[in-house]
Amino acid sequence: MKKDDCFYLGKIVKKYSFKGEVLAKLDTDQPEIYEHLDAIFVELRNNLVPFFVEDSQLHKSELLRIKFEDVDTEADADAIMKSDLYLPLDLLPKLEGNKFYFHEVIGFSIEDTTFGKVGIIKGINDTTAQALFEIDREGTEILIPMNDAFIIKVDRDKKTILVNTPEGLIDLYL
Repeated sequence: MKKDDCFYLGKIVKKYSFKGEVLAKLDTDQPEIYEHLDAIFVELRNNLVPFFVEDSQLHKSELLRIKFEDVDTEADADAIMKSDLYLPLDLLPKLEGNKFYFHEVIGFSIEDTTFGKVGIIKGINDTTAQALFEIDREGTEILIPMNDAFIIKVDRDKKTILVNTPEGLIDLYL
């Protein structure tokens, strides 16, 4: 399995018991939907390795306590500590309306109600206080905040996102 075919689920953050159980911090608003997985890909030395889940349950609401098959000791757990966890993209719940996954809109075109066609989304910057669309307009990078108030419509069929940005925002980049 390649990383491009997967989505980031979370990270193993600490050991839970002397029997090899670990706690994972999940990158999701709905951790409960990942409570009863059969297998999870664990990133070890830049490879995704499938680990089968013996048991898992939510722990203090935001962590997932996982018991993997063949991870039976603290030493086994130490070997996977701080590893990233991945699942195949087809396990992502489908989003509808104006909600979307960041990876899903890469390549979509952005149109503004006033400005017109802005460009193509080449990435999402989520390292800032507010996530930003990174848009390529004929070699010029334009950043538009991913603010719910700006996003009018996400059209998955036409691969476009219609936005209504404050007057002058796009012109700042041109």
